[in-house]
Formats: sequence, structure tokens, C-alpha cells
Amino acid sequence: MTEFKEQTDAEQNRRQADLANMSPTDADGYREAWELLERLWAETVERARALPEDLLHESVDGEWSFIETQRHLVFATDAWVRRAVLGDPAPWDPLDLPHDEMPDIPGVPRDRAVRPSLDEVLALRADRMATVREVFAELTDERLGEMTVPVMEPGYPESESFTVSRCLGCILSEEWQHRIYAERDLAVLRG
Repeated sequence: MTEFKEQTDAEQNRRQADLANMSPTDADGYREAWELLERLWAETVERARALPEDLLHESVDGEWSFIETQRHLVFATDAWVRRAVLGDPAPWDPLDLPHDEMPDIPGVPRDRAVRPSLDEVLALRADRMATVREVFAELTDERLGEMTVPVMEPGYPESESFTVSRCLGCILSEEWQHRIYAERDLAVLRG
């Protein structure tokens, strides 16, 4: 019992240290956070690949399936990096999956019924993760404080100006939180 508690405490401490990395204050911190997220997601994807693909389309307790989670993270990158930071007025892929509370917006896909293969959605994710990696590679401390140029075409996020740090912080938060949910649900599916 004591050994289990020590292992649990050690894991909690590691997670808290990793979580602290998700609130960077400079460009190097954003790069470090992204490197950590890529490493953690690679481990999660490896665990997912060990399951039959049909299970990766299964919802656990009404939450998104593993594949839907990947689709949502593509949407988050398309919204906050490709649209808000890079200025692409229509960055969407047909597999993008917005959050359920978002109203329908012309041009923004929302097909919950599509069932792409794991390889298909992971290829799309790899492309979007590479985009984020490139943005972080070129990021400077000065750029973090700059305001984005509003994209005037309808889409998400709204046609507003945001600090670059807010947009990139949204990505770190989305990636961190959804990986925790994915790990939780994969554990249920494995059990």
C-alpha cells in the first residue's frame, strides 16, 4: 500500500511539474512546452494503437472518442494558429471538429458522423502539429506580446485581434487537457 501511494504521489508531482510548463512566459518556454506535449502525445498515440481501431471511435461516458479528440485538436490548431495567428481566413479541413457549444458558422465543418481511420486523422494531426512546431521555432518574446490582425471572413475565433500569447496559450491548454482526457478514456477502453 505504501509503495502504491509513493508511486501515485510521484506521478502527481511529475504531472504538476509538467502542468507548470503549460504556462510559459517567454518564447523558449513555449518551445519547451510544445516539445513536452509532442513527447506525451507520442506515448498516448502508441497506447491507442495497441487497441482495435473500432474502440478508438467509442465514446466513454458521453465524451469524444479518441479519434474525435484528434479531430478537435486539428480544429483548435486551425482556429488559433492557422486562422488567428497566421491569418488564413479558411484553414478548415473537412475532418475538423469544433467544440459542441460553438454555433454553426458557415464554412466551418462540423460532421460528427464521419469516421476517418486512425491513420487518416493522425496524418492530419501530424501536419497541424508541424505547423505549430514551425510557429514556435520562429517565435520571439516580442512576438508573444503582439496583436494578431483580425481575419474578417466568418469563422472561429471571431474577427477580433488577440495577443499572440493568448492564441498559443489556447493551443497548449487544449493539447494538455485533451491528452489527459484521452489517457483517462484509453484506460477505460483497455480495461
